[in-house]
Amino acid sequence: MTRVLVAHNSYRLPGGEDGVVAAEVRLLREHGHDVETLFRDNRELGSSGLLAGARAARDCVWSADSAQAMRAAIRSFRPDVVHVHNTLAMLSPSIYWAAAECGVPVVQTLHNYRLACPQGMLLREGRVCRDCVGKIPLPGVVHRCYRESRSQTLAVAAMLTVHRSMGTWAHKISRYIALSEFCREQYVAAGLPGHKIRVKPNFSVAPAADRPNEAGQERDLLYVGRMSPEKGISVLARALRSDGSLTCTVVGDGPERASFERDSGTRASGWVSADEVSQYMHRALALVVPSIWFEPFALTTIEAFAHGLPIIGSRIGSLPEIITDGRTGMLFEAGNAADLAQKMRWAQENPEEMRRMGDAARRTHEERYSAGVNYRLLTSVYDDAIGTRAN
Repeated sequence: MTRVLVAHNSYRLPGGEDGVVAAEVRLLREHGHDVETLFRDNRELGSSGLLAGARAARDCVWSADSAQAMRAAIRSFRPDVVHVHNTLAMLSPSIYWAAAECGVPVVQTLHNYRLACPQGMLLREGRVCRDCVGKIPLPGVVHRCYRESRSQTLAVAAMLTVHRSMGTWAHKISRYIALSEFCREQYVAAGLPGHKIRVKPNFSVAPAADRPNEAGQERDLLYVGRMSPEKGISVLARALRSDGSLTCTVVGDGPERASFERDSGTRASGWVSADEVSQYMHRALALVVPSIWFEPFALTTIEAFAHGLPIIGSRIGSLPEIITDGRTGMLFEAGNAADLAQKMRWAQENPEEMRRMGDAARRTHEERYSAGVNYRLLTSVYDDAIGTRAN
């Protein structure tokens, strides 16, 4: 069995990446693999005083401590492969070099667009932005794209520029995992070696209980996620405001919550437990995913499929790869509230058709996004990486 050392740097606020890391570690251990972890947490940075900020900026580019921790972990555990998820800001790309020095191949999952964009989302002022793709990321610094801070964006831009010039992305990572073919294309355009990028989506575990069989059990539409600009929450608000007959349960929280509730007349529930989300999905007619950014791979989409729940989603990013229009859901023009409202209205008027799409969504989950399928894809990437070595 392959021995895997998993490295991940958590953000200050927990997110989808942390869930993916935990799920993959659990999946590997369930299949008998020895797995050790090298984890850091950006909450360790504490308050951002001038000195702390300078240290964080330095470590973002190169952390000697993290490189040493990687060497020690490899000497102790003797892994066959190192699987890295996020290095920002405390692990840093120094860990790739440490692994290469020890002769251990590295697999890097591309959860976002950080290696092409300091902000990580290819989004600025509510619009898709590729100004930094494949270039020195000065536009990101000028526009303070990362955390609305010029100094913090400069630190990330310096990391990207330094390691591009050092050949880190080209030579110290054996294989990359992109979450969709769309993401792979974006990274090839950004200059990553295409022959090293494999496509492996995220996965979810199907719920124990099936959706209710009674016709008419489904009541309304559902949104689950962070209430922030890139998620298109304002688009959903406009759609709801345009047609008082539309009903949508909104589960989540975030900076756009107050404006959404004011503009749509719909109250959000805030964050709830995973079990409660599952209950909402069991009862809903369809999941609404109104994103305006290039979603790499929204976990809620395959969680919905696992529940037999079709999706009404934006025609942007990876969503058209996940949603087959008219079969497992419906696509609408990203940012177009009128188009979204029309699709939502059709769904509420045609519950039997939505149930048919939900059945197809469940089958798609079993065929593409189940734990068993994902395990085989993940281990094939490991085998591929182990068959090579970072130069």
